[in-house]
Amino acid sequence: MDSLEHLITRSIKTYYKSKLFAPIIFLVFLAVIGIIFPVRHMLFPTMYEEEQISLYEMYNSKENYARFNLNNLYFTGYTSKWLDRTRGYFYYTMINSECVVVLLDPDTCEQGAPTIDSLSIKGEIVYDSVATRTLLTNLASDLNWNENGILSTVSSYSISEPDATGAAARLFEFLYVILGLYSILQIIVYCIYIAFPVISSPVQKTRAYGKPSEILAEAEEELATLPQLATEDMFITEHYFIETSSYGVAIVPIDAIIWIYKYSTMHKFLWHHFSITYTLYITAGKRHYIKCPKNIKSDIDGIMDYLSEANHDILVGFSEENRLKVEEIQNDFEIVRKITGFLSKRV
Repeated sequence: MDSLEHLITRSIKTYYKSKLFAPIIFLVFLAVIGIIFPVRHMLFPTMYEEEQISLYEMYNSKENYARFNLNNLYFTGYTSKWLDRTRGYFYYTMINSECVVVLLDPDTCEQGAPTIDSLSIKGEIVYDSVATRTLLTNLASDLNWNENGILSTVSSYSISEPDATGAAARLFEFLYVILGLYSILQIIVYCIYIAFPVISSPVQKTRAYGKPSEILAEAEEELATLPQLATEDMFITEHYFIETSSYGVAIVPIDAIIWIYKYSTMHKFLWHHFSITYTLYITAGKRHYIKCPKNIKSDIDGIMDYLSEANHDILVGFSEENRLKVEEIQNDFEIVRKITGFLSKRV
């Protein structure tokens, strides 16, 4: 009996402590990506004026992404294409007495304006770009220049706006930020649930039947003093069905249960059958659904027999007839009917 004292509260804390590992590990994974790759500069690019720029130093310090203020850009006459779509326009400009190739987004350069006096862009520093080398090779051929000569004249580092602001880069930034914030939010919420189990989701779901704190207190008291039926992780008290497994915690009043049934699962690997486990499904009022997986048949049969005796209105077993009855009791299609009726009136 001592082990049942505050079992629900302890199970809620244990359950959410186990759920903390996934978001913490994922945050560590994001941090490792941020260390290996220049994610910080990609998300928060530093502004560099022309006289401050040293592409060599920036690239080697992993500041691949930055905002650049550039002056006097000249169109080379060449474009970069991908899948028959113009990805960017190649320009050249002088940065600290060094000729640098700049690939601009079509909208930025107004579809290849001959000259641009000044502009500010977010770009990625690319070293020894294949596209840039191809551009310079073709340019040398067109101008009848020596290829080695033009390659030695132009910087090995180029600036690409499409690589920094394209759809792939924006999608990566969006996912990185959203997933990071979601993981942090999960950690905060789980820590709050661990500190204050009464406001956790399993307890708050009982709001449909009364005051959650009072229901938790009553269920804890009944479980600690006089449980009617107990398995490894499922319990029945005078008024409640309680689940405290590693898959979740649930509290539901017996008089609110509408339908119960079991489902069997065969566990096998290749041709070898290991075991059969059973899952108990409970449907309660106010669209409260509980699933108790990986139990043995005798435990679930005992729970179902006791619940059906305690509440004779409970539908037992899975059948199309029971499903339709529950659908009618829950009034599942009320919203659909309201929308259909509203649209019919509008038409």
